[in-house]
Parts: sequence; C-alpha cells; structure tokens
Amino acid sequence: MRIQPVNLKSVVSASAINGFDAFPAKPANSSLPRFAFISPRVISAFARFVEVMVVILSGWGLAAIHPAHGALITAQLYLPLIISVGIALPILLQVTGRYSIRSLLNPLGNMSKIAMCWSLLFAAIAVGLIATKAADSYSRIWLGAWYVSGFASLAMARLVLSTRVKHWNLNGRLSRQAIIVGGGKPALHLHDAFRDMHDTDINLVGIFDDRGNSRISQEFSGLPRLGNVSELIDFVRRERVDLLLVSLPLMAEERLLQILKQLWVLPVDIRLSAQNQKLRYRPRAYSYVGNVPFLDVFDKPLDDWGAIIKVCEDKIIAFFALLLLSPLMLLIALVVKLDSKGPVMFKQKRYGFNNELIEVYKFRSMYHEQADHNAERLAIRNDNRITSVGAFIRRTSMDELPQLLNVLFGSLSLVGPRPHATRAKAAEKLYTDVVDGYFARHKVKPGITGWAQINGWRGETDTVEKIERRVEHDLYYIENWSLALDLYILARTPFALLNTENAY
Repeated sequence: MRIQPVNLKSVVSASAINGFDAFPAKPANSSLPRFAFISPRVISAFARFVEVMVVILSGWGLAAIHPAHGALITAQLYLPLIISVGIALPILLQVTGRYSIRSLLNPLGNMSKIAMCWSLLFAAIAVGLIATKAADSYSRIWLGAWYVSGFASLAMARLVLSTRVKHWNLNGRLSRQAIIVGGGKPALHLHDAFRDMHDTDINLVGIFDDRGNSRISQEFSGLPRLGNVSELIDFVRRERVDLLLVSLPLMAEERLLQILKQLWVLPVDIRLSAQNQKLRYRPRAYSYVGNVPFLDVFDKPLDDWGAIIKVCEDKIIAFFALLLLSPLMLLIALVVKLDSKGPVMFKQKRYGFNNELIEVYKFRSMYHEQADHNAERLAIRNDNRITSVGAFIRRTSMDELPQLLNVLFGSLSLVGPRPHATRAKAAEKLYTDVVDGYFARHKVKPGITGWAQINGWRGETDTVEKIERRVEHDLYYIENWSLALDLYILARTPFALLNTENAY
C-alpha cells in the first residue's frame, strides 16, 4: 500500500510522504491518475489467454508444416496434445504464482520458473507417450522444435506483456485510489492499518471529514486533508477516485445516513469500515482489503470484466451498425442539407459519465437560427422551430444515428440512461431540482437507447412524473446491468420506436 501525495490544482498542497514498494510511486508533484483502474484479475486473465494462444499456435503451426504428416493425422493426434498442453501450462503457472502483478512486472526474474514449468510439462508428455506406447506416433523432431519455439514464444510474449503492464503501472492504473471519509479515532485507526500494509493495490490519497478539517488530528502524518463531504463530491467529479472508505462508527447512524445519501450518486465503490466494531457478522458479510474488514455499501456499477464486456459490445456493434447504416445516414444528410440552410450536424452539450460535459452529435432537425443548444425550451407538438424533414427524423429517432460516432469515440454507450441537455426542464424546473438523487444516473455512460426508452418513457418531459419515471427506469438499469439486458434492450428498441406518441 502507498499513501500517495497529490497535486490538486491548488485544492491542497501536499508534501512528499512515505511510499511502500508494492508498486512504484509516481512523482510527488503528479496529480491523481486520470486513466481508469485495471483490475489485476483482468490482467492475469489476459496473460493466461495470451500464453494459451502462444502455446497452441506454436505447436499447431509446427505440426501443420511437418512434411511427414497429413492434415488428418495432425488433427487427430497432434491437436488434442497441443490443446492439453495449452490448458495445463496456465494452470501450472497459476499454482506457482507466475500470474501475479509482481511476476508480470519482472519477466526476466521469473523466466527460470516459467522454463521449469514448461520443461515439466514436456517431461510429463514424454513419460505419458512411453507409458501408453504412443511415442512412435509422434515426431521427435516436432516435439523438440515445439519445446524450443514454444518457450521462445512464451518468453517473447512475457516481455511484450510486461512492457504494457509497466506502462499501466507508471500511469497509476494498477492501484485503486482511495479516500478516507470521516475523522477522529476511527479514521486514525484505519489510516494506521493501511500504513502498515505493504502488499495491497490501495493508494490512500487523502481524507475528508464530514465535520470539517479542524477536527482532523495532526497524527494523520502524510495524508492530505482535503475538505468536507460536500467538497468530496466535487473532488470525485474532477479526479479519479476508485474507493471511498467510510470510517464512521455504526452508532453514528444519522451522520452515516446523511453522508451516504450524498455519496451514493458517485460512480465509485463505497465501503464502511468494520475494523473497530464490536458487533460481528458472519465472515461472508465482510470484504477485506489486506486484513481490514469492510461492509460493502455501494458498488461501482461496471467494474472488472463488466467494463471490458461493455466496451467490446459498444465498439463492435457500433462499428458494424455504422457500416450497415452509412447509406441511410448519407441520404438523411443530403435531405437535411436540401431542406433548409445550415450545417447537417447539430452538436449539443450534455451530461455524461460522472457529470462530465460531452458533445453529442445529431442530424439537425431545427432551423439553424432557432437551434436550442442548451434545451432551454423542450420541443413540443407542432413546434415551429422544427423543419419538415426534422419532424420526420425526430419521430423515427433517425436524427440520433450520428451518436454511433459518439459510441466509437467513447463518450456514449449503445445502452444506458439517455444523456440530458444541461438546461433541460420538467414542469419548468431543472431535472436536478425535480428528482432527488438525479445525478446517480450518471454512474455509467449515457446511451443511445435505454431501459426507460423501450418502456415508453421517451420524448417530451412536460410533467414531473415523466422525468421521475424515466430516472426510476435508468436507476433500475444501472443496478441490474448485464450483457443479456443490453442485448434485450437493443432488440426491443426498433419496436419501441414505432410508438411515436411522445416523440416530436
């Protein structure tokens, strides 16, 4: 564990402090890492996949070009053996700890262990072939060539992978940036526990106290005092924070509820320290960071594999959708251009993930001189600002097809809460003033379509109920996300578009 000093653009002035050797520290004058945390589980799984492919491709490639064997014999005899070794090697390397982040950061120091595991497998192959009297069925030249080329390929793959892992490490992507919320003795005990840990992926970057900086003892050596809880929300919006560690005692129920009510809208993991609690639950109720027990309060909606699956889903489907729909999009662009003067595309600032402002693309549907970039006035039925072509593409939602580009660029997702304009209103009130916890819908990337849209909550929001129901559906989606749910929403979207009652 490292307690990392931060430079927060004059928010706090922190001096260099103690660092531990779990991961190399960034320079003391650096700000918090901006790139997302990459889970060690994801990295080790990726390393296993790469090495399985390296083993199989090297063995199969040599068998396929072997002059003494036809394709049928190669498939019947060689392929099962090759696949068996490809499966066995990562299991053996996992057992010996060769997929830890430390091992991946130091490939040369672990190459002898990898060579030993690789040699052990080939020794087992030799014994197995002799014991089953199948040795004459396999080429000794092929086995020897696979042993040499396979290990060389593994070594090369490790070196290349370690270069990438070192790059992620230097950018702070292998450590979770954590903040302690609370003051007094509970926070001090939690701080001391983390200070004594040497082998976690947690970086403590500061402390926020719900009762003000003046209560925080000077005993929190090296940990910046960053402000109160209301300032914490702004901090998380600006800086990359992965984990909030709340150190309030359970007996402070009212304080705890007030804090959690403010913090639950943030896209971070929130854990309640159970370090000094006298009341003990069953072991499975706790999650641990090092040897410190925590109660999980809120989880980040998309983490580890979920985030990777979501990105792959977005990029792949958006790419092929753009290919298929490009003729239609070119036709719409031409018609929009011929229908009224002004640019074909309309760009509008909207709230995205973690309240960041993003620029969303649409085909222009209003007269250029009457375009409403902040959505101060929502479109209504027979709105005289909307062109004749614009009325059609708005009813059919074809004006939103350019948002596939937003998906490819990473500011939108295919499925998620629809992004709202900065000044959008319901019943003449801003959405944030109407719905309590409105910003919780920004815990994930906004989407082109969503759970609310396929359930009929699309189009005009002229009443409080309409925006409340829309946010309610958005929060349901966030809490219940799965790849299957996304695919279901995408499949239902074309049918939902047939209902144009509120779309204008």
